[in-house]
Amino acid sequence: MRNRVLLTDLAVKLDVSEDTVRRDLKYLDKNGQVKKVHGGAISNSFHLYHYKENEIYAHESKSIIAQKAHALLKEGQVILMSGGTTNLELARLFPQDFQATVFTLSLPVAMQLLEHPMIETIFIGGRLSKEAQISLGAETVQALSQLKADICFLGTGHLDADYGFTEIDWEVVQLKKAMIQASKKIVSLTISEKLNSVQRYKVCETHAIHTLITELKTHDPFLEPFSKQGLEIL
Repeated sequence: MRNRVLLTDLAVKLDVSEDTVRRDLKYLDKNGQVKKVHGGAISNSFHLYHYKENEIYAHESKSIIAQKAHALLKEGQVILMSGGTTNLELARLFPQDFQATVFTLSLPVAMQLLEHPMIETIFIGGRLSKEAQISLGAETVQALSQLKADICFLGTGHLDADYGFTEIDWEVVQLKKAMIQASKKIVSLTISEKLNSVQRYKVCETHAIHTLITELKTHDPFLEPFSKQGLEIL
């Protein structure tokens, strides 16, 4: 399962017409199972204005990932966080006495961070995506160019050990490239089912990521190709 699917991709994968897919997505939207958007649909988990565990896909796995990420937290850090429900879970689980400055372009993550009294939250503005609830566009990329964070927690859509990190949306690719340039350490947060998958637009090579965190055990054989690429596995 992905956070976003394209109508054209579904039609090819299911070997049906785009009209059939469009009709089915309309039905699923009407029944509250997905949110129909231009060109496809997105998971309901991307329409969170407040935290609801039962609306987050694979919540248990994402909670494990967030807890593992705690090992990388240090007092006084400057942290950069992308959007996505795994980062939202990480924001929720920050210790109440943890002191840091967090930059984020995700509206839900920023709102979640407001519940942590010791964290200074800086929202990176720009044109706001109604689908993903993140800032997009040249203004956002320009703001990121003035930042050098200690660590970046990067939500990851598709990661292949050989081909690298890819995404489905061209604007999101530009955004994540800017986030990588704006950070000293890149941490990929992803559930394991998103590994060994490739999308149309490339963000970076695998070795540009320093640490990979999934819900799997550190020495799981499934993660060995990423370890061979030099990634720290948590």
